[in-house]
Amino acid sequence: MADILTYEFDDGIATLTMNDGKANAMAPAMSSAINEGLNRAEQEATAVVIRGREDLFCGGFDLKIIRGDDEEAKLRMRQAGMELLERLYLFPKPVVFAVTGHAVAMGALLLFTGDARIGMRGDFKIGLNETAIGLPLPIAGLELARDRLLPTALTDAAINAKLYTPEEAAAIGYLDRAADPYGFEHVVKETAQALSELDSTAFAATKRRVREPTIERIRALS
Repeated sequence: MADILTYEFDDGIATLTMNDGKANAMAPAMSSAINEGLNRAEQEATAVVIRGREDLFCGGFDLKIIRGDDEEAKLRMRQAGMELLERLYLFPKPVVFAVTGHAVAMGALLLFTGDARIGMRGDFKIGLNETAIGLPLPIAGLELARDRLLPTALTDAAINAKLYTPEEAAAIGYLDRAADPYGFEHVVKETAQALSELDSTAFAATKRRVREPTIERIRALS
């Protein structure tokens, strides 16, 4: 886990930082590392922050695997990614995404699972570019997009592969807020602390009641 993801714990907040030195690709190893971090956070944290490295949150699934000939590897990667999305979407602790830069494809799908999504202002792109690179969006991704994006933005975002600036992404539902770089860390910390002060039992139960219908719809359509 330490090679591609670090885990820090401070004042009740667990911070998982993705950094594979490249695109922060959501390969099986990254999905596994995040799950390991979530396992630990579920035991000791009151809230979780998931962040990328400088200028990059996540570039999506590993294109080497997607464009390769190993169909089993492709299937494992997709399954691991979809299972991670479901786990994060229903995770009983507050999940804050600190979006430090570009977030595209699977990186953008991750954002739909968060309880708070803070993006750093800058020359970054956020969005679902799957149809632009020859990939249909999975049902889970479409339904999560339907849940979190403005209805009027869904066609451009999901079908037309439009990419957005952080400010535009906040306006349509990928993010909850775009923060200036100099105040970004403060906003992330303040947001995580505020969510960690909610009653944990009530938070988990209400989150599940709000979100389970979407998961049930995904399972019915899959």
